[in-house]
Amino acid sequence: AGRAGLTSSQSLSLPAGLAPAAAPLRGSSSGSPPQGPVGPELGCLSAQNGEASAGTAASDQLAHANGLLPSANSGGGSPGGLSVNNGVPAAGVPGPASAELGGGGGSALKKKKRLSQSDEDVIRLIGQHLHSLGLNQTVDLLMQESGCRLEHPSATKFRNHVMEGEWDKAENDLNELKALVHSPHAIVVRGTLELFQSCIVGLIVRMKFLLLQQKYLEYLEDGKVLEALQVLRCELTPLKYNTERIHVLSGYLMCSHAEDLRAKAEWEGKGTASRSKLLDKLQTYLPPSVMLPPRRLQNLLRQAVELQRDRCLYHNTKLDSNLDSVSLLIDHVCSRKQFPCYTQQILTEHCNEVWFCKFSNDGTKLATGSKDTTVIIWQVDPDTHQLKLLKTLEGHAYGVSYIAWSPDDNYLVACGPDDCSELWLWNVQTGELRTKMSQSHEDSLTSVAWNPDGKRFVTGGQRGQFYQCDLDGNLLDSWEGVRVQCLWCLSDGKTVLASDTHQRIRGYNFEDLTDRNIVQEDHPIMSFTISKNGRLALLNVATQGVHLWDLQDRVLVRKYQGVTQGFYTIHSCFGGHNEDFIASGSEDHKVYIWHKRSELPIAELTGHTRTVNCVSWNPQIPSMMASASDDGTVRIWGPAPFVDNQDIEGKRTLCSLITKSSNHRMTWGWKGP
Repeated sequence: AGRAGLTSSQSLSLPAGLAPAAAPLRGSSSGSPPQGPVGPELGCLSAQNGEASAGTAASDQLAHANGLLPSANSGGGSPGGLSVNNGVPAAGVPGPASAELGGGGGSALKKKKRLSQSDEDVIRLIGQHLHSLGLNQTVDLLMQESGCRLEHPSATKFRNHVMEGEWDKAENDLNELKALVHSPHAIVVRGTLELFQSCIVGLIVRMKFLLLQQKYLEYLEDGKVLEALQVLRCELTPLKYNTERIHVLSGYLMCSHAEDLRAKAEWEGKGTASRSKLLDKLQTYLPPSVMLPPRRLQNLLRQAVELQRDRCLYHNTKLDSNLDSVSLLIDHVCSRKQFPCYTQQILTEHCNEVWFCKFSNDGTKLATGSKDTTVIIWQVDPDTHQLKLLKTLEGHAYGVSYIAWSPDDNYLVACGPDDCSELWLWNVQTGELRTKMSQSHEDSLTSVAWNPDGKRFVTGGQRGQFYQCDLDGNLLDSWEGVRVQCLWCLSDGKTVLASDTHQRIRGYNFEDLTDRNIVQEDHPIMSFTISKNGRLALLNVATQGVHLWDLQDRVLVRKYQGVTQGFYTIHSCFGGHNEDFIASGSEDHKVYIWHKRSELPIAELTGHTRTVNCVSWNPQIPSMMASASDDGTVRIWGPAPFVDNQDIEGKRTLCSLITKSSNHRMTWGWKGP
């Protein structure tokens, strides 16, 4: 076993009030404990002040507070191998001039200030990390000088037995650990000692079950079927715990070879990997004062990095959970110049107001619809992120006010304004019109949404039409009397969300013909969009601005400030990596960007000269966004060009950023999905 785990002679810390018998000292006879007092606090060696116990026999080696015994004849050749507690040498040994030494082996040491609980926790975390790196001698010295314990000796013994596959010994260790297992929930909620003790017994049973399960699988892998069957019948089954899992385990007896067993059990096989995973599970039942959770320091650092990224106003790249990809020496900061708030390109091919823009699902194309009766398809260059005109789709007599890409981006549906009764379905690859649909000249088809299967779509308008159609425009279903303002199909393939003239969003199921109210506003909902996970809805509300709703909890989460929203239809969007940002056009000619959890805008993009009707964030390129305006242009926004900072500040006046300040209230309480 060697250094596979901490040695079984280690003495480790307990919570206050739990004091086991002292671990036997190396060199002592018959495992008898050392002479001298042993206090209830086991975070450090001494009972009160971190002092080494006096009066031990000269021939005995003193154990330091971590239970990691120093090497013999270490520390200046002392024959007994003396321990150090908080940097204070044992009694009777020459030390620094400042130490007050008394006569004889029982003299008291000068009292040293006790480490705080947080200091002890940090030392233990560092020790655990160093131990995982194999720096065991460094851990020994750290624990000796600090007087702290890395873990309880019973836990160390248990760890070693598990890693060595000594299952009978590990099972016996559970009896020692029983007193150390805690369940605060049982104490607080149930309130009686009997129930608490019963809960502890239940936890021990679960730990025993995990041990026996590993023992059973290892027997099977080694071909010891009879021994495995004995474990199953006489050890696992009598526990009367998780009988369903026992039935599954019994099925593994039919595995013909070890590879088949590992595949069916989703198990790494006998060895360090599976036993380490087992130990990680077992550690969850032990208090951290007894055995630290696995990789605790790394997890804390990772959480800190993720929190800093989460609170970064301009973080817009993929999160890498690997700590090697970041520096722990500085705080995480993203430059605002990396954010898409600088005009990269102005598209001027439309000759009238541009009412809508939408990137394809794969991010390679942009479709723009205009009052000039055309839809233009633009190709996105994957390297330069520049757009060039690909196709122009003509013939929309009333203009194009809404566009929807099919899930596979092969088709595109275009709708017109309120007085338009027609809908166009285009084949994007060929540029050919597949279907021109019109049920009645009295209809108003102003919105459309694709079913996730890509074979159907729904469309409707404010005159009471609400249809489901196939790719040839054939009417599959209809819902009477619904005055539709905007539509969206959920990922379940059954539910369609529709905002109507009653200032609400309702869910409609075309299969069982049921409907339900989901969102109720006090003002007209001009448009809305849904996040990728289907949890959040972003609404543009007349005279109110942009509202964020949680569809699962059916609550208004946030009202975003700054945007000017009257009774024009303005389309906002989620965007950025992980959809952490929200963007919207505005009647004051600007584009506003918010972090999802910030009520105030983090950027105001200027450049358009009339109302900005629609914004679209590229779903595959988080640093690219498009905006369409009544000024007849489409602007492509991206990071600042690579030029001198003074040139950026002096020449690029198209972006006015509002940075975090004393009056910039960040509301981080709601985490959302």
